[in-house]
Amino acid sequence: MSPRATDAAAPPVPLLLRLRGIRPSLSPAEDRVAERVLADPRAAAALTISELAATAQTSETTVLRFCRRLGLPGYPQLRLGLAEESAHPRSVAASDTDISAKDTIDDIVAKVAWVDASAVEETAQQLDRVALAATAAAVAAAKRVDIYGIGASAIVGTDLQQKLHRIGVVAFAWNDPHIALTSATLLSRGDVAIGISHSGTTSETIAALDAARGRGATTVAVTNFPVSPLAAEADLVLTTAARETSLRSGATASRIAALTVVDCLYIAVAQRNLPRARKAVKETRQAVASRHVDPQT
Repeated sequence: MSPRATDAAAPPVPLLLRLRGIRPSLSPAEDRVAERVLADPRAAAALTISELAATAQTSETTVLRFCRRLGLPGYPQLRLGLAEESAHPRSVAASDTDISAKDTIDDIVAKVAWVDASAVEETAQQLDRVALAATAAAVAAAKRVDIYGIGASAIVGTDLQQKLHRIGVVAFAWNDPHIALTSATLLSRGDVAIGISHSGTTSETIAALDAARGRGATTVAVTNFPVSPLAAEADLVLTTAARETSLRSGATASRIAALTVVDCLYIAVAQRNLPRARKAVKETRQAVASRHVDPQT
């Protein structure tokens, strides 16, 4: 195995990214605070705790509990964090990225491009390097890797399977719930099971990962929400940072974010034995070369 660079810890996750990640786990009152903060972080930073509580129709106690859910000791740290992130040129209110009836084609293109580009940038920024390195080590050593994904997540799962298969890792991608469960029950210690779900609430994927975990396999979740039922079934969690809007649930941004994680994982696995990976990629490229049409003929 070739030597690897020392795995570095990820930089601190920006406040608004953390908030979007934990939002599904918030209480209704806490979520009203989150909605107010995400709608206009700069304006929220200027409010006193009493003013924020009033605009969110809740109590100061709830706002303090909201701060603690974000890992902050108190409200002053929330205001400071929001002020700092509002000054960042890429900070845009969630409502500004949604599509309105008055948008021009130029507006649509600009908004879609901004959301998709942000999904890649913010996913890379907050991706847990320690969890990524541990997942790569487990996959590289695994006898077999099972990948579960339903709907749009199945596309991501298939991409990961073909990447791993191409460098000699025995991997299978399952998008049929019954076959996924059947396959998961055949795993054992030393195998790896990867569940992919943007929301982290897809019941079929959760069930497959739970079954794999029960058989002793190392379980990995790829999800946008670290506090989710899927993440609870995983030994290792790789999070994305995609924004879904009212018209774009299951949209390209969430897949691009997950594909970014998948690509990082693939390269990290390949790096653990670069000579073998390069040889496998070269041979598989040569195997299909005759199937490409020569543009000169």
